[in-house]
Amino acid sequence: MSFDAIYSVSEITHSIKLLLEENIAPLWIEGEVSNFKAHYSGHFYFTLKDSGAQISAVMWRSRASQVRFQLEDGMKIQAFGSIRLYEKSGRYQIDIMRMQPAGIGNLQLAFEQLKEKLKGEGLFDPENKKPLPAFPSRIGIVTSSTGAAIRDMLNVLKRRAPHVEIIIKPAKVQGEGAAEEIAAAIDAFNRWGQVDLLIVGRGGGSLEDLWAFNEEVTARAVFNSKIPIISAVGHEIDFSITDFTADLRAATPSAAAELAVPDFAEIRGQILYHKERLSRNLHNYISRLKTAVESLANSYGLRRIEDRLQQLALQVDELDAKLAQACLFQLNQRSNIITQLEQRLNGLNPRQVLKRGYSITYKNGIVVKEAASLADGDAIVTEVSDGRFNSNVTKINKETENA
Repeated sequence: MSFDAIYSVSEITHSIKLLLEENIAPLWIEGEVSNFKAHYSGHFYFTLKDSGAQISAVMWRSRASQVRFQLEDGMKIQAFGSIRLYEKSGRYQIDIMRMQPAGIGNLQLAFEQLKEKLKGEGLFDPENKKPLPAFPSRIGIVTSSTGAAIRDMLNVLKRRAPHVEIIIKPAKVQGEGAAEEIAAAIDAFNRWGQVDLLIVGRGGGSLEDLWAFNEEVTARAVFNSKIPIISAVGHEIDFSITDFTADLRAATPSAAAELAVPDFAEIRGQILYHKERLSRNLHNYISRLKTAVESLANSYGLRRIEDRLQQLALQVDELDAKLAQACLFQLNQRSNIITQLEQRLNGLNPRQVLKRGYSITYKNGIVVKEAASLADGDAIVTEVSDGRFNSNVTKINKETENA
């Protein structure tokens, strides 16, 4: 550039742009985020500053979408990018290609941020945990169909509960799209609604390998499941986000399989033990009752009852005999009275009077009581003790003599 020449603003700005961009290689810069704005276009705009200076920063959408943690004002970050000059405003800035939190890992910060967010929404609350079925008959598994985790779980389940039906829904458990596949598999099981329990997980790996289980889409799918879920993620950190939202957390897939079902052989052994114990106790109880009954049967109390019954039976027999004797006495008395009455009646019987020489006279079938009722020539019938005879009145004597 010549000292005598006159340059336009654009020329100077362009020259400065070349000097900056060609002489300053891409570099790492550390500073505090301020004036952060996530544009609707997906680009990030903010300022990086320290105690003595500040620089504008931009991160374009294609790179911003790969940032796993939530950028916010006041956060201290380390950013890698190139110095660029925006010629229209004459303002230089750093074009960030990637960044990470200063002092803490990118993924770890994203983990902590999502953890706090979901915790605040109540997704980790104990009262939202669903109880696991004690004896599931059908279990669904969401994991990779080719990993060691599925083999371990199937071996444990087959050994502990060979009668349980296992339904496997394969899903990616690592890399781009894995979280969405896991969530879709959980939703599919819930729509089907024919399993009692779900196991969701994979084997161990790095934090990056296990990141699908720290994604919000996975966490919400686990929380929203109507089917109880065991999280079975083998991981380096203590817990994954899925562990917090699941109804039960297992440290490994094998441990999840053990928690999912009781040991069939152990249950069978317990049943046989309790059956034998119940049979033995019942036999002893019956024996004690039998001894008690025999003791009661031979006791004075029961023998006293039998003796009392025998005495009462004797009293009944005695009363029966007395009653029979009293009845016979009454019958004899009544018989004597009847005999006496018969004798009296016989004494009043006209035929008995006739046997003593008396007779009865009838006129026209009517007993003649007075001589005045007769007239000469009347036909009369006279009855004596051994028969009757007919006669005619020839003379009437009104005195006491016979006609």
